[in-house]
Amino acid sequence: MNRYIMRQKINRRKFIRHSALSTVGIFASANLAGCSSGKKIEHSSYGIMDEVKKYRKIDAHAHVDFDPDDFEKQIDFADRLGIDKLCVSRPITNFSGNEPEDHEEVKRSNNLVLQAMKQFPDRIIGFMTLNPVYQKESLEEIGRCAGEGMAGYKAYTQVTINDPLYFPIIEKFIGLNMIMLMHGFCQLGVGGYRMKYDAGMAPNTSIPEDFVDAAKRYPEGMFQFAHIGGGADWEYECKLFKDHRNIYVDTSGSNNEENMIDFAVRQLGEDRLFYGSDGSYYQGVGKILCANLTESQKKKIFFENYNNILKKGGHHVG
Repeated sequence: MNRYIMRQKINRRKFIRHSALSTVGIFASANLAGCSSGKKIEHSSYGIMDEVKKYRKIDAHAHVDFDPDDFEKQIDFADRLGIDKLCVSRPITNFSGNEPEDHEEVKRSNNLVLQAMKQFPDRIIGFMTLNPVYQKESLEEIGRCAGEGMAGYKAYTQVTINDPLYFPIIEKFIGLNMIMLMHGFCQLGVGGYRMKYDAGMAPNTSIPEDFVDAAKRYPEGMFQFAHIGGGADWEYECKLFKDHRNIYVDTSGSNNEENMIDFAVRQLGEDRLFYGSDGSYYQGVGKILCANLTESQKKKIFFENYNNILKKGGHHVG
């Protein structure tokens, strides 16, 4: 037997609890997606969903799409997992390489989010998107969307977060006391060496160093690095952000590597992590519940930390 395991105090209840939680996404999401075999699942004596539902939650990284049924789908996920509010955006991503990224497309995306906000005013908090290449139009769009009740910003890969094109935009969001959520990535190192930032990444993807540069230039700004669970080098990201207290991270993404949440708390502290899904709803909840966190820490990451950010702009949850 591994000597490390022998040194640990094996607690049967904790073992059962963690084993059950690690499968919550498999069982629950399979049933939701219509993949159930139709057989009744025998539940253990541990109430997984009771544990899930006992924490209030704000999803700090969610999206809506142009699918006519998408709004209802998002609310269905939220209902199943006890998510009070979804902070949703519809960034222009240009995955195919030939999709429009002009300002009209930006407005189309933001109008979709406004529609979702109106349809579910008690559940959806809207986040605008922009293409900073169109700077004058972007500044006008911030005013329009903020006036309609949006609470923050979701950026993608048109321009890196530390590009001078972003400076007046960052300053605008500072004036509104709004957070800037930015798609970021950091490729894994090999043999202790950093990989080049090229393979599989859009040319203007913001990397951790870009966030640090922006955070230093604008210490009064609030920057949210997206999805540390998105398959990137989360250890490197958290280490680099450690001393920059205006950089926050959300835990979203489909990757559920052991120790990720615990490591992030050790590096950043318990006040700079936000629960998020980015579409991976069950994994997003399960990874928080499986971490070695206190009750107070779980409540902060699930709800309180992000609510404190929203409170600065007057958009907090009661």
